Amino acid sequence: MLDYLTAGIAFWMTLFGVQESLLEFRLGYLGRYWFLAISASLLLSFLLSAPITITLIIKFAVDPFTFPGNVILSGIAAVIFGVILTLAQWLILRQSEMTPRVFALINTVIGILVYFLLVWLNEGTLEWSGNPFGGWKTVLVFLAGGAITGAATGKALDFYCERVEQRLIQLEREREEKERLRRERIENEIFERKKLEAEKLEREALERKMIEREMALAEEKKWYEEHGDDDYDYEDEDDEE
Repeated sequence: MLDYLTAGIAFWMTLFGVQESLLEFRLGYLGRYWFLAISASLLLSFLLSAPITITLIIKFAVDPFTFPGNVILSGIAAVIFGVILTLAQWLILRQSEMTPRVFALINTVIGILVYFLLVWLNEGTLEWSGNPFGGWKTVLVFLAGGAITGAATGKALDFYCERVEQRLIQLEREREEKERLRRERIENEIFERKKLEAEKLEREALERKMIEREMALAEEKKWYEEHGDDDYDYEDEDDEE
């Protein structure tokens, strides 16, 4: 029969192995350390929880198979495993801006709940110390449970990262479009300003020419008046003006 330790190894290793295959694309090189970090955290959690569990069973006669002993031991193990697993995942996920760091806690809680549910449903086939190769049906149950849980949680995070990435791309495109429109608006304003300045200079030039022409005609008229040129037709000159 498959014992509790072998069931836990089958479940958790499968769960995080499937997650790594899904997250490696999103996390890049960080995904390569996912399985290694989780395995180390599981080993550390076991080394911390095992002495506490054994001490409670031997010295305080806590029965791990009946209520409330099973709840007490499971709660202690869940807290230790949850804290260390969450920390290991968070240390990896915190290095990626796209990945929500709260996923570490959610993923750990879901894994613990599913594992306890599988243990509760298969409690009749599990032994405290059994033959790890005898209960192959139980092996398949925990392997399938880990694979399904890992695929669901890993794909959920992958989908979230994809949505965030698409949103960032959209925001970048909108920023570029706004920048393009701003540049076009500035260029149009500069063009209109230059156009107005050119028109103003042209009007000023025309006004200067008109003033110079009027002054020239006035000087010419004055000259003819002073010199008394009877042939000069002032009316024609006025008509021309």
